[in-house]
Amino acid sequence: MMELSPGKLWGLRRMADQNGIFTMTAVDQRPPIKGPIAAYHGVETAPWEEVAKFKRLLVETLQAQSTAMLLDPHYAIPKAIDILSPAKGLIITLEDSIFRETPGGRLSSNIDDWSVEKIKRMGGDAVKVLAWYRPDAEASVNTAQQDYVKRIGEDCARHDIPFLFELLVYPLAGDADQTKDYVEMKGKKADHVLASVEEFAKPDYGVDVFKLESPVSARDADGSAEVQAIFDEMGRLAGRPWVMLSAGAGKSEFRAVLEHAFAAGASGFLAGRAIWLDAFNAYPDWAAIKAGLIGQAADYMADISALADATATNWSAHPCYGSGGAVFRPADAGFRHHYSGFGG
Repeated sequence: MMELSPGKLWGLRRMADQNGIFTMTAVDQRPPIKGPIAAYHGVETAPWEEVAKFKRLLVETLQAQSTAMLLDPHYAIPKAIDILSPAKGLIITLEDSIFRETPGGRLSSNIDDWSVEKIKRMGGDAVKVLAWYRPDAEASVNTAQQDYVKRIGEDCARHDIPFLFELLVYPLAGDADQTKDYVEMKGKKADHVLASVEEFAKPDYGVDVFKLESPVSARDADGSAEVQAIFDEMGRLAGRPWVMLSAGAGKSEFRAVLEHAFAAGASGFLAGRAIWLDAFNAYPDWAAIKAGLIGQAADYMADISALADATATNWSAHPCYGSGGAVFRPADAGFRHHYSGFGG
């Protein structure tokens, strides 16, 4: 059974609605936004102001329907933190989008000069980290990735802030369809996704919430019992609250993924491109982008949020917390003597 400290419990509550459902928007993407902008301008590095302007627009137009927003320190924090409503949960990404590719697999690292402590100090409600992982990668690479995640988990426990952990499988050197893009791996195997979840569900990593990709290709989320069984197994292996990421899937595909995930016990979603990519494709027509966000993107957000409200699982009622659910027990955190005096 998992126990939650006061800080972790409060942070998780801040990220969800009053019914314990997460409908969260990701604004932390870097390569998927920087790449098209750089290509349009014919430059190697996208102009900072253009990337940051789009992220500010995402916060401005989508926060009303989001229980929390995921921001990055490079663009979204400096450009949009001033307009983020204090009523919304604030999740901050810690991993650098530039990973190290080696013959044996990918290695992750933090953004320079950022840490769990800094995120906690600035008022973040949760720390998000993405780690690329393949169970069949070189042993030394997997050990390095595991140690990296353990350090983050330990720091989150030390600073009493929720650890939201994202997993993505990726192509190894010998695989077909090589890409470094932040998209769903073509030809991925469900066994790789499930084995990765099983590894990081171990208590050594300190994960509070999983942000997971579909265990099957999004196009194969067809409502069948066979696919549902794979989602069910993923939820069982996670062993704690989990939400779905979109990994660049289209709107209809991601909705089908969510139907499977919610039936398997997921507590919501933390998605980006499925919500806003269609609008972003109008770049550099800012008027068209905004119209797409307040129209099509908002409509889609309303649709999948309604699906979550109707079929997702209250995170605080997850069986991992025991029969009483996730509640604050003052005596568990050394509050016994102070608490006994409350109320006179």
